[in-house]
Amino acid sequence: MLKISIINGPNLNLTGKREPEIYGNMTFQEYLENLKLEFPIVEFQYFQSNIEGELIDRLQLWGQEADGIILNAGGYTHTSVALGDTVKAIDCEVIEVHISNILARESYRHISLIAPSCKGIIAGFGMDSYRMAVVYLIGSRQ
Repeated sequence: MLKISIINGPNLNLTGKREPEIYGNMTFQEYLENLKLEFPIVEFQYFQSNIEGELIDRLQLWGQEADGIILNAGGYTHTSVALGDTVKAIDCEVIEVHISNILARESYRHISLIAPSCKGIIAGFGMDSYRMAVVYLIGSRQ
């Protein structure tokens, strides 16, 4: 069984409530249940925090045991050198994911301090961005 970890950053606990025109009406927990049904060969781990240090701790921990990590660092994407350094320091492949198209939004969202250390970025496909990352991670292991 493939182990994929999903780590979500600040305010992503508010999906389904926060700006539904951007983030949709479904909570992430509901979406995660759909992923589990669609990909029974995957053991999913999920963590969300609004605290940068907790995200770093979880990346360090799961970076040693997961087959792949899907990271949506939220607003920390554009501000956290520390998260970028952590992704660079772990051996696990990390896919940066965003629900919205960050390049179609405010200019400060166009820069990712995490992207240079990630395998790739998937953005702008709503919650389906996570599914696309799962498909990649499964395919990269075959």
